[in-house]
Amino acid sequence: MVILYLSVFSGIAVALQYDPAAPYYSASSLDILVPYGAFWRSLHFYASQLFFLFLVVHLVAVVFENTVPKVTARSWILLIFSFAASLLLLFTGYLLRDDATGSAAGAIAENIILSIPVIGKFFNSLLFSISDSGMGRVYANHMVGLCVLWLFLCWDHIRRYRVNWKNHPLLVVSVILFCAFAGAPMEPDLMGVFYISGPWFFMGLQEILRYIQPFWAGILFPAILLAALIFLHPQYKCRRQALYCIVVWVVIYIGFTLAAFWRSEFASAFAA
Repeated sequence: MVILYLSVFSGIAVALQYDPAAPYYSASSLDILVPYGAFWRSLHFYASQLFFLFLVVHLVAVVFENTVPKVTARSWILLIFSFAASLLLLFTGYLLRDDATGSAAGAIAENIILSIPVIGKFFNSLLFSISDSGMGRVYANHMVGLCVLWLFLCWDHIRRYRVNWKNHPLLVVSVILFCAFAGAPMEPDLMGVFYISGPWFFMGLQEILRYIQPFWAGILFPAILLAALIFLHPQYKCRRQALYCIVVWVVIYIGFTLAAFWRSEFASAFAA
């Protein structure tokens, strides 16, 4: 929660300078023209990454400590979908930069959504619509739509907790100091580059798409993980099978991620 506060406050500072009509220019100008803009963009970038990683750790801890029974089945389902909403928030943040990584990831995401039969165009118009609306729809979802959705899904859970940043001074100071010296990435388009790696959490999916159709790789494959996480609740009798499914899914995804990382390193060495 402390890292989430850092992400939200720094995101507000970044959003005040961001223009969805000129996404790459406004994002890159933060590092050059805006006072302390590089720090705020770095803080928002790394705090958001940390929040998602801590969210994963929290989920793993809840499963292994067997505290899932304390949550009702309905609340558990909402929390699992909030996990997906958090990933979408992180992903749309990458898209808003509109650099080489962001534009490539946006094109892939649109193709995946459009591969959904019947309702693909509707969901693309709702979530991205980059080809038709630029970054306007993505910006609105990142700032409002997905935030409201995440808050709705998590509200019954987070309203029970009170967190004070003063209880975590080492974490807060460490993140702030790190962001003061480590800039957030920005990757301009370069001539001759024939392979662009997506965000670290997207690399496995990017590799899977080389072998499987977008609908199967980008929709059904992630849906398997979500369904397995939902069936972890004790209300369902297949909890053990769901846990095995999650382990197999994670191993497969890590394998594809490592393959994508190796391909990226090979492409970089070849280009050099």
